[in-house]
Amino acid sequence: QVQLVESGGGPVQAGGSLRLSCAASGRTLSSYAMGWFRQAPGKEREFVAATSRSGANTYYADSVKGRFTISRDNAKGTVYLQMNSLKPEDTAVYYCAADPTSGYVIVKVTPSGYDYWGQGTQVTVSS
Repeated sequence: QVQLVESGGGPVQAGGSLRLSCAASGRTLSSYAMGWFRQAPGKEREFVAATSRSGANTYYADSVKGRFTISRDNAKGTVYLQMNSLKPEDTAVYYCAADPTSGYVIVKVTPSGYDYWGQGTQVTVSS
């Protein structure tokens, strides 16, 4: 089992940048495909980005493509989400999640594909 702790959220003005981190403990990070999701008030949790176990494959929601970058450092046990050109509509609680079942190059884009979740970190983008 893996424990996930997100950090790096906070308030930012539109057009600014933030880097979220997700620290994993309990099992080696390379055992998991990893994803970032977000949930705004009154909305369902939505997919943001994912990286395969190796890091060779990544996938992004259309709404963040070209602005957000997911990366992972398996040696450090950490997954990152670099968020640039932030918009007010990016305001949400951001969650990282771990998928222990996918193959080495597979990524999943639905919350049901992930077994372990962090507690979330709030990102608030003001206009």
